[in-house]
Amino acid sequence: MNVDGTVLAGDVFERVGVDEVSSEHLEKPALTYWADVWRRFRQNKLAVFGLGLLVIIIVMLFLGPALSGKDYQYIDSSIRNQKPSAEHWFGTDDLGRDMFTRVCYGGRVSILIGLLCTVVMIVIGFTLGALAGLKGGWVDNLIMRLVEFVGNLPYLIIVVILTLVMGRSLFALVFAMSLTSWVGTTRMVRGQILQLKEQDYVEAARALGSDTWRIIMRHLLPNTLGIIMVQITMSVPGFIFGEAFLSYVGLGIRPPETSWGALASYGQEKLMFQPHMLFFPSLMIVLTTLSFHLIGDGLSDALDPKLRR
Repeated sequence: MNVDGTVLAGDVFERVGVDEVSSEHLEKPALTYWADVWRRFRQNKLAVFGLGLLVIIIVMLFLGPALSGKDYQYIDSSIRNQKPSAEHWFGTDDLGRDMFTRVCYGGRVSILIGLLCTVVMIVIGFTLGALAGLKGGWVDNLIMRLVEFVGNLPYLIIVVILTLVMGRSLFALVFAMSLTSWVGTTRMVRGQILQLKEQDYVEAARALGSDTWRIIMRHLLPNTLGIIMVQITMSVPGFIFGEAFLSYVGLGIRPPETSWGALASYGQEKLMFQPHMLFFPSLMIVLTTLSFHLIGDGLSDALDPKLRR
């Protein structure tokens, strides 16, 4: 019946019907959580650029010396202080050593230190944070008091003292830089665990007799993996820059071994007449730090459940 009271004839309407095949068709394929994370990460152009830049840097660090055919420790006094050229892509230092191979080798050491320090930070920080948040009581109080004590230690002074006592080696540098780095991670993981432990699946696992370690590894770790990955991408460049600073002030890797920080420290003395000796290692530090930060920003958005569509 129309609004004015007239009755509409049946032939006015057209029966559309239902297509049973199209009704079962999915608009888009189902995605797993990590597939959706990767899809959203790829949509961030800056994050993809950062990932590509990091891949290029890593490939250069490991394949560069083989392509140049030079040894990073080989001394040739006849080619001292040469500018960048087709023979020596980044020039040579005042001992005649090829700067390109030294930058490549130093980059391996710097990134290795960054990764090792980050692994130590994540392992200690996640373990203590998960135990504090899950167990509570005196365990939580003990761990948090330890966190407060370590967090109030003067980081730079501790690193300098340990480096002087233990010597300028890779192990001493990683140990000194990692000693207080896990404090922030512990606090962050504890806060996440305090929220997750009240979930039904955690209560069910506890009721079924699962021990603390199993609950942490099977239920809590996967649900905090997102913030851990973001923490990793943000921490690696921080440790690389920290190692560069220590090497710059003379507390880093001992010669003839080298790193980006050691090369930058060595090059700043020659800045007036040989600027390439400072420019190239500093450029690599900047590009590596930039790539990790871009990746971290992209992961932060891709792993945020509030942005999932």
